Amino acid sequence: MRVALFATCVTDTLYPRTGQAVVRLLERLGCEVDFPEAQTCCGQMHYNTGYPRHATALAGDYERIFAEYDAVVAPSGSCVGMVREIYPKLLGSARAASYSHELSEFLVDVLGVTDVGAYFPHRVTYHPTCHSLRMLKVGDRPQRLLRAVRGLELVELPEAESCCGFGGTFAIKNSDTSSAMLADKISGITRTGAEVLTAGDNSCLMHIGGGLSRLRAGVNPVHLAEILSSTEEEPWQAVA
Repeated sequence: MRVALFATCVTDTLYPRTGQAVVRLLERLGCEVDFPEAQTCCGQMHYNTGYPRHATALAGDYERIFAEYDAVVAPSGSCVGMVREIYPKLLGSARAASYSHELSEFLVDVLGVTDVGAYFPHRVTYHPTCHSLRMLKVGDRPQRLLRAVRGLELVELPEAESCCGFGGTFAIKNSDTSSAMLADKISGITRTGAEVLTAGDNSCLMHIGGGLSRLRAGVNPVHLAEILSSTEEEPWQAVA
């Protein structure tokens, strides 16, 4: 398959290792992966803040830039949720939605794999992010992928389906509520005894990771793609 990586703003700007991990993983599974440099933001922030005209322009750019590929894969349930749920309303077309996939659903549903040949000898807990869980309904696809990783011990996160409190601009506009939700999430994470917290969205991992860091909790936030791309020959390494 000829696949395009839609890196998303947060990954491209702050977590490039995740984008690189997606490319390594998909190429290992036989995909031809391209990174169209003309790509920009999905427009979710604009749409949610009351600027639908700006979001519509970005949606049109997305549809045009990625139209030539068999599939578009993004390491973000939030951004893919925007493309799949909101773009048809903005553009009057489901064209972009039809070829856009969150990473775990692309691996399981399109490529038909759960064992991607990964090796990650760590105790891991998984946080299902709101948009992937409720908008895309990825279900247990990420857990199925994680359970197939050699050396990985997956431990259940208490109250896993509760929001971490990020919600994009929600964390800024409602900081006290956001902080309280984050505290509850971190309490659950630390009770698992996990070394690593993983999720399918770097935005949530950034929010939770900040709280874990301030508490010196000793838990590394690691995107799902980085775990799945890790092998014995090329193991994951924590950022210094």
